[in-house]
Amino acid sequence: MSANQSGYQGFQTPQDTSGEFNAMSFIVRQILNKANTATLVRVVSCTNSGGVSPVGYVSVQPLVNQVDGLGNAVPHGTINNLPYLRVQGGTNAIIIDPQPNDIGIAIFADRDISTVKASKKASNPASGRRFDYADGLYVGGVLNGSPVQYLQFSASGIDVTSPTAVNINAPIANVTATTSAAVTAPVIDLGASGQALQELMNATALGVFNGHTHSDPQGGTTSAPNQTMGATSLTTTVKAG
Repeated sequence: MSANQSGYQGFQTPQDTSGEFNAMSFIVRQILNKANTATLVRVVSCTNSGGVSPVGYVSVQPLVNQVDGLGNAVPHGTINNLPYLRVQGGTNAIIIDPQPNDIGIAIFADRDISTVKASKKASNPASGRRFDYADGLYVGGVLNGSPVQYLQFSASGIDVTSPTAVNINAPIANVTATTSAAVTAPVIDLGASGQALQELMNATALGVFNGHTHSDPQGGTTSAPNQTMGATSLTTTVKAG
């Protein structure tokens, strides 16, 4: 801000002093300027980094600068300890923790929420502050770039894309396809802990192999193979229909 012999330039204009209504309007605007509602912010840091943990907090910097009476930019500082939004119901959740430099929306509660943040239950406000930056909540990203890891819903179906790995962990996993199911990969490993996976073989194929014969050039047919396969040759981990 610039100073002269008269001090710093404020926001009041000559029009604001011309009449009681204009003067009162200026006072009301100045009071309303202290009420923070919602703004765009940049994530500075996050207490979590994608692990399985309770919802954490972010530190953010508001992106819309303050200005002084001359219109000079006055960047905001960092606002710390804002709870961020996670899609969660009970113990079920989608974990996508904010990352530094994400752009998102911060909203500001109309009362002091610090005691609720600490106790996670109904509490009295710890102070009389209203619409304050200290009572902010980060509700998610906007204006960000193209993702490289994503779950995509479109008219053609649902796509799950990752540049590294997709892992499914469950006691039982079922895939049901009414038309077809395809797996395409250079290497496919099928097995279970403590079990040796045999070549794909079901009981029907085993019976055909053990009982098959050939035409004998000298007449008649040959006998069944001398070497047969037993039950240990059946696939136990993968079943063929």
